[in-house]
Amino acid sequence: MQIEKENRGEFTIVRVEEERIDSKVAPDLKAHLLLLIEQGVDKILIDLSHVEYVDSSGLGALLFGVRQLRMFMGNLAVFGARKRVLNLIRIAKLEDILRNYESEEDAVKNMSQDV
Repeated sequence: MQIEKENRGEFTIVRVEEERIDSKVAPDLKAHLLLLIEQGVDKILIDLSHVEYVDSSGLGALLFGVRQLRMFMGNLAVFGARKRVLNLIRIAKLEDILRNYESEEDAVKNMSQDV
């Protein structure tokens, strides 16, 4: 799985450089998120701007990160999700749990206020 990590102030930006987050990629994403959390990262923003498709296992990997971070009073959100990905989040009724922001700047600004 191609992922780039970048620190931006109090946030860690995880840039998913894959077109799909499916059953082949989801375990790697979960492992990557768990490693960050074990390293003490508690505010993660995931860039989904390159992702065109997410299946249920991909959604599960993102929710895994949300659940793990909540145990440590942390926060995870996504930004840049495309329409198809947003539709899956809405269909699953997860838009309140897995927040999506339009841009990285919006995510940083809004999550900074939530902290």
